[in-house]
Amino acid sequence: MSDITLTPAPPYYAVIFTSIRNEGDYGYEDMAMRMLKLAAGQAGFLGVESAREGLGITVSYWTDLQAVAHWKADVAHIEAQRLGREQWYAAYRVRIARVEREYGF
Repeated sequence: MSDITLTPAPPYYAVIFTSIRNEGDYGYEDMAMRMLKLAAGQAGFLGVESAREGLGITVSYWTDLQAVAHWKADVAHIEAQRLGREQWYAAYRVRIARVEREYGF
């Protein structure tokens, strides 16, 4: 993903997923693409930005906390979370923040 997400005027929510991957693929890339497509179809999804070079950071944007909770509870996403803990990540952290202001050019 190389584009900056165009989000609506705040407020909205950002889910910040920071991770350190284990060695090996084990189907990670396929699952990541599947989750991106699934998230994009969820009500309240606004966009996503991601970067990885050692430390990975993915930020997804959502209209409200209900949309965030619905995404976390999605059955396929729950399976991806399980595989992440068991196979793909040495460590991760999820942070949820309300975006109050944004600017740029």
